[in-house]
Amino acid sequence: METTTNKNLATLLQLSALTQYVFPFGNLIFPALLWSLKRNDSEFIDYNGKQAINFQLSLFLYSFVLIITGVLIFIYTLMDNIDFKMRYGGDFLIEDFSMGKITWLVMIGIVACCIAVALKVAEFVLIIYASVKNSKGEKYNYPLTISFIR
Repeated sequence: METTTNKNLATLLQLSALTQYVFPFGNLIFPALLWSLKRNDSEFIDYNGKQAINFQLSLFLYSFVLIITGVLIFIYTLMDNIDFKMRYGGDFLIEDFSMGKITWLVMIGIVACCIAVALKVAEFVLIIYASVKNSKGEKYNYPLTISFIR
C-alpha cells in the first residue's frame, strides 16, 4: 500500500514530462531531477521514475531516427531528380530538373509529419494515462519502451 505522498509524487513525476511544451528538453530534465531526488524514498517512486525517463529517452531515440531517415531519403530523392553537368570553365550547371518524381518528396514529408504527430499524441495520452495509474497507486509500464535505466 503506497502512501498518498508517494502516489502524488509519482503522479507529479509523470506529469513533469509535459514541461517539454514550455522548456526545451524539459521532458527529460524534470522527471530525471524529481526521480534522482526521491528515488531512495520509495520503491514505487523509483520504479515509475525509471519508466518515465526510459519512455522519454525511447521517444527521443525514435524521433531522432525518424528525422535522420526522413532527411536522408529527402536528400537522396532530391539529388536523384537533379542532373548536374560540368560547364566550360569548371562551373556546374543544373539541367533537367524533373517534377515527375518530386511527388515522392511530398509523400515523404506527409508520412514523416503524420508519424511525428502520432508520436506526440501518443506521448501526451500515455503520460496522462500513466499519471492516472500512479495516482491510484498502480505501477505503469509504457509500451515500446527501451530499458536504458534498469
